[in-house]
Amino acid sequence: MARSQQRSKKKPSGGRYHKITKKLKQLAGIPALTKIDKQRVKEKRTHGGDNKLSLLSTNIINVQNQKTKKFQKSEIIKVLENTANRHYVRRNILTKGTIVETKIGKVKITSRPGQEGSINGILEE
Repeated sequence: MARSQQRSKKKPSGGRYHKITKKLKQLAGIPALTKIDKQRVKEKRTHGGDNKLSLLSTNIINVQNQKTKKFQKSEIIKVLENTANRHYVRRNILTKGTIVETKIGKVKITSRPGQEGSINGILEE
């Protein structure tokens, strides 16, 4: 089912709004809600015929160590904290700003997994 970003056709009083613009396609995207599991990627067609990768699940993260400025891949164990929604912690959903536990240590996710095809993070001290 499509989710629209247009305002409601009815006022809070029950009356109807008059149209002020033409009908435009303004559909909202359904969130990917990336989880911890083996890697699954969905490809979406965007405006102009381009493609966008949406990460549905993964268990690998690219971690940057701030002191040495080096990147390395690590496996995600579990979600420790999520600023977007407190219920995402027990569901192990990955979003930007989530703090996860990896084999290296605590990592904060800096990329947007539902919008990009990979997860990047910074090692926390």
